Amino acid sequence: MSATADDLYRRHRYSVEDYERMGQAGILGEDDRVELIEGEIIDMPPIGSPHGGSVNRIAQKLTLAVGDRALVATQNPLRLDDFSEPQPDIALLKPREDFYAARHPGPEDVLMVIEVAETSVRYDRDKKLPLYARAGIPEVWLVDLPGRALYICRSPGRGGFAEIAKAGDLSALSPALMPDCVLDLRGLL
Repeated sequence: MSATADDLYRRHRYSVEDYERMGQAGILGEDDRVELIEGEIIDMPPIGSPHGGSVNRIAQKLTLAVGDRALVATQNPLRLDDFSEPQPDIALLKPREDFYAARHPGPEDVLMVIEVAETSVRYDRDKKLPLYARAGIPEVWLVDLPGRALYICRSPGRGGFAEIAKAGDLSALSPALMPDCVLDLRGLL
């Protein structure tokens, strides 16, 4: 019996520790647009102006709305497990004295994640959303810029998010864990 290509060419699965050591050793640089997803280092597309502007808009409005009750992190690592450390566009985090200087936040620290997709809608929807759900992230908003839609995903589980709804009115959106935090995102799309 002959060996198949899968037998000869196996993928090496990197841990978060491996990934972070690559950064410390200079193999991966600060400016590299990569994420560790399920043990694989994934190249991310460059951030276009519509994407960057949308992240800035949401981050500013969210920061003003939550004040010091939560921390708004933009494009910073989130350690989901031993093999995944994505960098969501925005993460709404529980406040900590050290602002997460001692360690990257984990799922237990997250109130909500927001992913803005300009060229990565399918990847964010099909790969990252299920990953966030399996990790128990309570809520994810997916901003689909080309589709001009914002999807609110709640009730995470092993099979994904049980509740996914397209937001109809962007003038009064609230994270489930901070219902008194109301965002007016008209003009986003």
